[in-house]
Amino acid sequence: MGEVYRARDVKLNRDVAIKVLPAAYSADADRLRRFEQEAQAAGALNHPNVLAVHDVGIHDGAPYVVSELLEGETFRDILNQGPLAQRKAINYATLIAHGLAAAHEKGIIHRDLKPENIFITKDDRVKILDFGLAKLITPGGNNVVQTDVATLKAQTSAGTVMGTVGYMSPEQVRGQPVEQRSHIFSFGAVLYEALSGRRAFYSDSAVESLNAILKEEPPDLNEANTKINPQLEKIVRRCLEKKPERRFHSAHDLSFALEALTISPESSLKTETLVASTATLNRSGFVRNSRLPWIVAGVLSLLTLGMAWVYFTRQPKAETRAVKLLILPPAKTFLMAGQPPLISPDGKILAFVAMDVSGNGLLYVRPLDSLEARAIEGSDGVAFPFWSPDSRSLGFFAKGKLKRVEVSGGQPTTLANAPNPRGGAWNRDGVIIYCPIPPSPLLRISASGGESTPINSNNIPGAVRWLPSFLPDGRHYLYIARMAGTEREVRVGSLDSDDSKSLVRAANSHAVYAHPGYLLYRRESTLVAHRFDVTKLELEGDPIPIAEDVGFDATSYQGYFSASDDGVVVHHSGSAGLTQLTWSDRTGKQLGVIDEPADQGDLELSPDDSRLAFRRVDNRTGSISIWLIDLARAVPSRFTFGKTTDFSPIWSPDGRRIVFSTLRDGPPNLYQKLSSSAGNDEPFAKSPEPMLSFDWSRDGRYIIYGVVDPKTSWDLWTLPVDDTSKPVQFLQTNFDERGAKFSPNGRWVAYESNESGTNEVCVRPFPATPGKWQVSTSGGQQPRWRSDGKELFYLSADHKLMSVEVNTEGSTFEHRTPTALFGTRVGGIDTPGAYYDVTADGQRFILNSLVAEATYTPITVVLDWTADLKR
Repeated sequence: MGEVYRARDVKLNRDVAIKVLPAAYSADADRLRRFEQEAQAAGALNHPNVLAVHDVGIHDGAPYVVSELLEGETFRDILNQGPLAQRKAINYATLIAHGLAAAHEKGIIHRDLKPENIFITKDDRVKILDFGLAKLITPGGNNVVQTDVATLKAQTSAGTVMGTVGYMSPEQVRGQPVEQRSHIFSFGAVLYEALSGRRAFYSDSAVESLNAILKEEPPDLNEANTKINPQLEKIVRRCLEKKPERRFHSAHDLSFALEALTISPESSLKTETLVASTATLNRSGFVRNSRLPWIVAGVLSLLTLGMAWVYFTRQPKAETRAVKLLILPPAKTFLMAGQPPLISPDGKILAFVAMDVSGNGLLYVRPLDSLEARAIEGSDGVAFPFWSPDSRSLGFFAKGKLKRVEVSGGQPTTLANAPNPRGGAWNRDGVIIYCPIPPSPLLRISASGGESTPINSNNIPGAVRWLPSFLPDGRHYLYIARMAGTEREVRVGSLDSDDSKSLVRAANSHAVYAHPGYLLYRRESTLVAHRFDVTKLELEGDPIPIAEDVGFDATSYQGYFSASDDGVVVHHSGSAGLTQLTWSDRTGKQLGVIDEPADQGDLELSPDDSRLAFRRVDNRTGSISIWLIDLARAVPSRFTFGKTTDFSPIWSPDGRRIVFSTLRDGPPNLYQKLSSSAGNDEPFAKSPEPMLSFDWSRDGRYIIYGVVDPKTSWDLWTLPVDDTSKPVQFLQTNFDERGAKFSPNGRWVAYESNESGTNEVCVRPFPATPGKWQVSTSGGQQPRWRSDGKELFYLSADHKLMSVEVNTEGSTFEHRTPTALFGTRVGGIDTPGAYYDVTADGQRFILNSLVAEATYTPITVVLDWTADLKR
């Protein structure tokens, strides 16, 4: 299927293997599809007996998979030397069964299990390789409803034979559907060969071998090896049953049967050792007691009887396993990006934020014993919801306010201002702590209302503190802190002092406490559970992976997961945030797709419309970088590098430079770089307050940017390019003003403001003089000018692309009534940033459209999540 190279990972200082599909084969749709399936299947597994996959990508049109590098030999190399000793064969077989069981739990069927795809390392570890023919299926079972691996449509046509002759199951030979027990048949063929030194089904031609699989039985194992344990032969025969229902029902059952065989050989060895030791003692004259032989005989008899009883009466204990459910949002809605699902503390109600096709986001609650979700009245514009400890109320943020609402019904109550919130938490004493705006310290307020006060002094570590969550005592809380540079860490603080301590460095998400004593947090895209001593406030041991492909919000670092007090964990992949860059004309007709779906935004066309700058999220590392696309070739390339957070790019009028916001020095400051990518990133302007770049005037003299002030929220400032040390305030009110754009002639600034209670597009003169015109009529964001200054575009509250004819040449700004051009599916309309752009002539639009297929990914609910930890 591909070529494998040995390579060096210079970042992690390790050797890896890179499997590349040759460019000559990349046009082969079937080969490419199987290669992608290999990566998806192997990447979903995290087990010591399965090859670990580190990365997947495409280079120069050729897909590749980066995996751990193994040193040793294939099982085929070992079998070519002859049959294995029984104990060695059982040991290898047990480890293979463990790997298969892990695959089955993820709903993965290998479909090509054979000695060539089993690897034995130099230190005698077993690894299953090559999931190139894998098929993801939905596992059955009474206690598992679903898994966290997406089910793929079968990529094989009905009747197509997939696998390797000699190790295929009868159902594979017939081209019938393949499931877990097909694995077990192939496993039996491999184990038969390991014990006998010959293949179970082998003839001179492939047709005869396939016919033997369907109709013949392999010779008895004891014909080739008289020392084979009869119980082991029974296990092999049961694996090779022609009918699936007669085989072991699962790899777990198979591994248990194999493990049971290890009792007898080990005990026999102990018995032989005891007898030999007794004989030695007698011959040496150290023991003279004539009763010793009778004592030894009695002990041996008891041991034999005990082992026999264990062997013949031991039955598999009923395993307690976590139950997984999948929950979709209501019909005609999809999960909103950036907002995780939340399970109530009592584990009975799921809360989540969903958006309808008009772009209206609401808070929903769904009891787990119900089939329907109910929208919370008055929750429009909801963000960062959190539960009360009694599971009766929800706190949330909307339209610049902190609110609470009873789950049973009624209108929300406003508690405090929170212009740019970053999460809240609620303890059993009725105290809510929250972050109203990133530069602000955490505040506390009574759940019944009142004055907000800082929890701690500014001496507590962390330049920015957000996403709090309480520990069980209700006095200590977890939070994300931004430390020096771009480093983030999970820390624990206290309501009663300024003391705090670091728990998770280089944090990839926030953390929550989960009973009975774990912290849950995200490592790359894996959700892990880490033992936590709530008394010492210390982590213990190593983190344990519990779920793969768990998403997060790249702006707030809120992971898409939560936990209840009674063993329920919920998580979501976060693929609802995936968007695709597309071209559209003025009627909304799609003219083409620019790139693959990703988590991206902040679109900014170059002055000549030849290139697009935008920010893109790496969901594995959590970094956010600026990327460029040459639109003529539709080829994306990374513009800024490192584990940084870079966003909001703007072009100089001549297209030679790009200025962008970055967190690499703490609060967002402005950096610049040549658009040719030559040279290094250089500081452009710094401020103690966060700076978000919005636009560069056409004459090249000014940059307009946003500043987040804890007292006045979003304000607008301008920066003379020739002296960035002298910023000038453009507009400061008690409301949000952001998304500013200079008119082409530089005389006006269009921006969005929430002064009326909802975001509207307004225009003011530049430089700042009295005068203000509201252009939008029922909500508007993200204004854009046509290059001749005669038309202004914006997005309406219901995601329509709006057009307004304007006159910017007179002493007074003039505009007509807005008209709707077409509806969109752009993402991120309620957050700062640009999610569309328009060409200079106003005839074509680049849209950052939500991927419809990704928006309907379900929420995973895991009941009794610690059961899988115990297993």
